[in-house]
Amino acid sequence: MATETRPPVPPFTFETAVQKTRAAEDAWNSRIPERIALAYTPDSQWRNRHEFLVGRAAIVDFLTRKWEREHEYRLIKELWAFHENRIAVRFQYEYHDANGQWFRAYGNEQWEFDAQGLMRRREASINDVPIAEADRQFHWPLGSRPADHPGLANYPGLTPTGL
Repeated sequence: MATETRPPVPPFTFETAVQKTRAAEDAWNSRIPERIALAYTPDSQWRNRHEFLVGRAAIVDFLTRKWEREHEYRLIKELWAFHENRIAVRFQYEYHDANGQWFRAYGNEQWEFDAQGLMRRREASINDVPIAEADRQFHWPLGSRPADHPGLANYPGLTPTGL
């Protein structure tokens, strides 16, 4: 059996940790669960809010359910820290529910990778805040965030308190 590899691989440098973060952002913005699941080990372990998942099939199921509820999803991830085979990111995403209510989700993820660059562990803490449609900040066409679109550090006022 061929070994799956998902570059960049650990140990991470600042540049490769940024690449890994952006690759994850682009994949999630695709909203294609099967594609996203390939970035994880076959037995990857997740904690996402209150859910605990193991394996790619569970990841596909989770993401399918997620995007059945979260419409017009747009995400920005930003590198927070890295060390050897671990990366921490902060992220924000916007979406609306079936009733048209918009939300901005604020969160942090901790990632651990195997030697081939596949994520074997993901822990995510996320809070959703209702927002008015007029308060949305992420307006690019669905899919990957354009390369010239600012990251989170360039958005003053994206925190609930405006800090």
